[in-house]
Amino acid sequence: MNISKVVTRLAGFVLAMVFATSLSAASNVEAGKALFVGNCASCHAKNMKDKLTGPPLANALANWGGDKARIYKWIRNSQATIASGDPRAVAIWNEYKPTIMTNFPNLKDAEIESILAYIDVMANGGGLPVPGSQKGGVVDPSGAGAEKETSSPLMWIVLLGILGALAVVLSRIISNLNYASAVKAGVPAERKSLTDIFTSKTTVGFVTFALVVLGGYTTVNNAVSMGRQQGYAPTQPIKFSHKTHAGINKIDCQYCHDSARRSKHSSVPGTNTCMNCHSAIKKGSQYGTAELTKIYASIGFDPSTGKYMDNYDNYSEDQIKTVFTKWIGDTYLADRGIKNMDENGKSVIEEQWNGIKTSLTNDTKTKIQGPIEWPRIHNLPDHAYFNHAQHVSVGKIECQKCHGNVQGMEVLAQHSPLSMGWCINCHRETKVNFTENKFYDNYKRYHDELKAGTRDKVTVEDIGGLECQKCHY
Repeated sequence: MNISKVVTRLAGFVLAMVFATSLSAASNVEAGKALFVGNCASCHAKNMKDKLTGPPLANALANWGGDKARIYKWIRNSQATIASGDPRAVAIWNEYKPTIMTNFPNLKDAEIESILAYIDVMANGGGLPVPGSQKGGVVDPSGAGAEKETSSPLMWIVLLGILGALAVVLSRIISNLNYASAVKAGVPAERKSLTDIFTSKTTVGFVTFALVVLGGYTTVNNAVSMGRQQGYAPTQPIKFSHKTHAGINKIDCQYCHDSARRSKHSSVPGTNTCMNCHSAIKKGSQYGTAELTKIYASIGFDPSTGKYMDNYDNYSEDQIKTVFTKWIGDTYLADRGIKNMDENGKSVIEEQWNGIKTSLTNDTKTKIQGPIEWPRIHNLPDHAYFNHAQHVSVGKIECQKCHGNVQGMEVLAQHSPLSMGWCINCHRETKVNFTENKFYDNYKRYHDELKAGTRDKVTVEDIGGLECQKCHY
């Protein structure tokens, strides 16, 4: 019997026994993550604890009394579950209506199970489960009798380290056994050192192959993710709060992003749009003069006089500083009811002026005057065509469907994955307002099926929404 083969098979068996549970749990959660991103992330918070378009999902199964059949029915057809009088379904509907949850009739039990596993992991810190941390396929929230969860990268690093150490040990065992076998057979032989093993053609070839595979995977994965990082929230030159404007003051999204209803792009609003309100509202509710003065400095509006400055583009930096530090100082004095500037006031003036310079100038824009350069957050690849007007004006899609609970965001972040799979799933699920739009009159077969009752809806997919050339041109 070949000793090397015996040892190799024994090692493989041991590895399988040690890591089977961990890898199975991790694989289940990873599958749940992919399904969650593709089906649920557009309406539910990633941390599973915050309200967005839909309710928080933490303790989802427990909230349904631990009854998997009930939650499976809800996920596959929420309106039917509500109609059946299920108390949990009715309670959710009463809180979130008229927003209707998308149905997922094609999700299998195992797929829903993996989504629930991912939800529990994310609700409890985001680590992948380890052996002993699950009960009935769902992470035990109490953690009783379970090992502490570790993050996904750490788990794979530990596994890689264990496999590396095991490979070294097995290599030494095999080398010694081969040496002993050769000596016993009377064949001249030498013991191989670790250096000989690590520099052998087999080892070098394997390491090279592994590095090529890892490098290729990383490159492709990063290229696919470019421009669509969920949660991306860059620091902006002005601390603009969507929560204050869209949430507290209930300003309609399309008031500022007017081009969304009539153009391919939603566009960042120009400073003139800001001035529609802030020519009168000159102090912010959170930052006072600190942020609004940046807007005035960019467009050339003197808040002290309430007028735009003539020939502002030719103002020197010192002239601009005189205008706006006067405004900041006068406001500071008025707010405190004092006549003479104190040291704290001087510090506030200098700090706010430095903020104006830092926010409105950079290596390529040396003048304070001019448009505010907002870092872009959402960026689809050039080969993907998306038209805001088609979705907003024709499809009547709410901004929150793609951009999340914007009215609750202090700092705007990318909410949805913006992946091809995410868009395709939306086209498969979204119902078209088919019978009340003359544009669709030529789809005679669909109209006949709707009248006959053999079809209950027409989706974007049905009218060609999954054709490649619709999005790639």
